[in-house]
Amino acid sequence: MSATPSQQLYEEIEGAYDWFNEKLFGGQLPGCIFTLQRKANTFGYFSPSRFLRRNGAGKSDEIALNCAYFAHRRIDQTLSTLAHEQVHQWQDHFGTRSRSGYHNREWANKMKSIGLMPSDTGEPGGKQCGQQMTHYIIEGGAFAVACQELIEQGGMLSWIDVVTQRVAMSATKLYGPDGKLVEQPVADPTIDILALTSAGLLTPATNPEDPKNKRKYTCPSCHLNLWGKPGLSGRVQCVDCEVLFVDSKELVEVPADPSPS
Repeated sequence: MSATPSQQLYEEIEGAYDWFNEKLFGGQLPGCIFTLQRKANTFGYFSPSRFLRRNGAGKSDEIALNCAYFAHRRIDQTLSTLAHEQVHQWQDHFGTRSRSGYHNREWANKMKSIGLMPSDTGEPGGKQCGQQMTHYIIEGGAFAVACQELIEQGGMLSWIDVVTQRVAMSATKLYGPDGKLVEQPVADPTIDILALTSAGLLTPATNPEDPKNKRKYTCPSCHLNLWGKPGLSGRVQCVDCEVLFVDSKELVEVPADPSPS
């Protein structure tokens, strides 16, 4: 009997956790319960001792991954989020936990030791400690090497969410199962381009260095924003309000974008 989609995806995530635990953490980590979430403005999170066995005979940490971003990030980027949360788990069990939500120097040093560079901007030069932190993959580092070996084995993050309403509307790239950028039109049946574009969540990738290639569009009803190529005004519909997006310049007043939490 073949695995169900749920079994397949969770087995892939657990397999990646075990792989990184062995390759990057010396097998120290105790395991955890994995969940898929769609929490806004986060790729994932770690919660210590979040689950208790009903009979009181044990407890487990939680690592959550935001499946709404699976389609819009390379596989190695999503797996780097998993490793990022594993560092939090390592610190909780073997280091010194800092105040809630804060990423301290011990965490930053451990991140660098496994090949992930902490950065509050996600780019070189960002702050390495702080309340809201992300990272980027160090080229040639331990994570990059281990992750490439894992991906080459195949069968990793085989299922992606195509109703990604919590993905930032500026996301204009889609990555396929091979980790390569998908160009439209595409004949790959494993990627539902129609579902993404009809929801207003995907537009053809453009040259980000040319400001003429991106315009801001707004739903006149709920003021949701998206960015895309020129000429989309009146052609893309808001799935919640059933109202067509218009060029933001056509509106008298557009609320400021909410700041990330």
